[in-house]
Amino acid sequence: MTRVVDDIRAPVGLPAPRGEMSRFLLERLGGSPGEWAPAPPVPLDPRRGEDFHLSLCLCYELHYGGLDGVDDAWEWDPSLLELRARLERAFEASLLEDLDAVEAPASLDGDSTTDVASVLRALGEHDGGGPSIAGHVARSASLEQVRELVVQRSAYQLKEADPHSWLIPRLRGGPKTALVEVQFDEYGAGDAARLHQTLYCEAMEALELDGRPGAYLDLIPGVTLATANLASLLGLHRRWRGASVGHLALIEMTSSDANRRYANGLRRLGLGTAVTAFYDEHVEADALHDAIAVNDVAGALALEEPELGPQIVFGARALLAVEARFAEHLLDCWRGAETSLREGLVASGAA
Repeated sequence: MTRVVDDIRAPVGLPAPRGEMSRFLLERLGGSPGEWAPAPPVPLDPRRGEDFHLSLCLCYELHYGGLDGVDDAWEWDPSLLELRARLERAFEASLLEDLDAVEAPASLDGDSTTDVASVLRALGEHDGGGPSIAGHVARSASLEQVRELVVQRSAYQLKEADPHSWLIPRLRGGPKTALVEVQFDEYGAGDAARLHQTLYCEAMEALELDGRPGAYLDLIPGVTLATANLASLLGLHRRWRGASVGHLALIEMTSSDANRRYANGLRRLGLGTAVTAFYDEHVEADALHDAIAVNDVAGALALEEPELGPQIVFGARALLAVEARFAEHLLDCWRGAETSLREGLVASGAA
């Protein structure tokens, strides 16, 4: 029987702390909202730091499926929100520093939908020039490397589309309608069995992995959590709505080809439709979503609110930046015959 969302939201327990900040948070979240104490300094390395990104991830998870044993009232606790804001400011500062702030490219004049779309297209083509995880999976990845990748990506894929759904009430007219069209497909087009989150859970289970959200949080490194945290950062703040649209557009633009290569690599390893269904679904769906997200969401939003044009491009560039660090980490580990996770997985089929 196909599992649906309610089934995969079963609690899995809280992760172990990775430093002073995450230890502080886990201790406080185990109590009642309002019980607070002076928080430690913001951890170093907002680009890939273990303590930093686990702490931010814990704050964000309260807005999604919640945390096992944690009072839901913590979601809007003012002290926790203030701490989260400190982490977010550091994360934002690192992105602004890496990407030279939110500035309009020379080719973007801010009042043409064609300009925004063409800049996004150029960024999508540039994405193919860096380290390619999809290319490695298609050509030579081992089964254990595939299982590691699936665990790594579970930080985002088990809540796929949710961060971008925060955009719906923040857009108007055509961009809102186009976004809902994309999201409708992401959520299974009315069929819970086709929900992309469910398909990913089923792929994990077919690879003898635990498909519950958070099941591998202890194993997923900070450089990977940063990719999921970026989606949440942009989605949860109205002031970043343009960047969230750019983030979505680049995902949809580059997803179809990458997932085709993933699916080919999985078939090369002899894996069946229980694993490949998630990837095959994205080959077809995202080929259609590409034009909608780039032209009808991002381009139309830039036409409606020209001041958001540079921010839309910034969101796409921010995604490229965190993904480049993630790909570098993964491929460097695999070239060195090391696990890309914080600890190795139990081999597939092992007791």
